[in-house]
Amino acid sequence: MGDLLRLSAPAATPSTPTSSAPTPVAPAAGPHAPAAREPLFREASGRVLRRYRQERGERLAETAARAGVSLPYLSEVERGVKEPSSEVLSAVAGALGLTLLDLTTEVARDLRAAQQAAPRPRGTLALAA
Repeated sequence: MGDLLRLSAPAATPSTPTSSAPTPVAPAAGPHAPAAREPLFREASGRVLRRYRQERGERLAETAARAGVSLPYLSEVERGVKEPSSEVLSAVAGALGLTLLDLTTEVARDLRAAQQAAPRPRGTLALAA
């Protein structure tokens, strides 16, 4: 999803049949190239949870046990692979001595820092559905 496809029909000749397969187009480069994608909430919240867990010197297994989630699931949450429910976020944050407000405040700070560090887009921005 999100890939641009250029649909072009080659000139048909008796020896070369036409093909209806789309030809992929490489993403644009240069000053009008799209900016890096904004981090997702699940990625940012995972980074914050991992940072707090590591600052406490805890292993995944310890935090997962206190939060009541499996170690593999917590690992996926920290890596931004899984989209945790608010209940899971609350449980893991609580296991780390944080409230949901603490967690979301830290996530917002990280997202703002990422936004400010990203280059500003120049030129026309076209969005497609």
